[in-house]
Amino acid sequence: MAGGRPEAGIESTIVDLTGRQAGLLRPGAIPTGDIEALIGPLAAVIDRTDAPQSPGRLESHYAPRALLRLNADSPEKDEAFLAFGPTLTLGKDDHVLNLSEKGDMIQAAGNLYAMLRALDETGLKRIAVAPIPADGLGEAINDRLQRAAAPRPQ
Repeated sequence: MAGGRPEAGIESTIVDLTGRQAGLLRPGAIPTGDIEALIGPLAAVIDRTDAPQSPGRLESHYAPRALLRLNADSPEKDEAFLAFGPTLTLGKDDHVLNLSEKGDMIQAAGNLYAMLRALDETGLKRIAVAPIPADGLGEAINDRLQRAAAPRPQ
């Protein structure tokens, strides 16, 4: 797909094949385990902070204006909440969006950026994010969330 929303809801997996051992540059729609099953273990890739090897590798890439608090069970006062899976029903004024009430990773990946933007537009200074399982597509979702939560250059 050229431009627009990716089919899996999240950008592609990028693998560096230029060295002796393939390395994962960016987790994406194809889970790392599926790639490793075909070509063997992927090496860790360390970028120079000023010149990443592929898109989406900057430490604070994907960051909204609001600060993110990851692996939160619930929002604190004055926080928006990005939920995942079945969760307690919170009031309508609580600024809560759910990536996927069914716990569907494809749906969660498809909703990730739009829901982060929508919660960012509430004007709240922080967004609490529910835990996302790390397997399969969850690896890529967590990568994007960790980058969005990273400290930002001043």
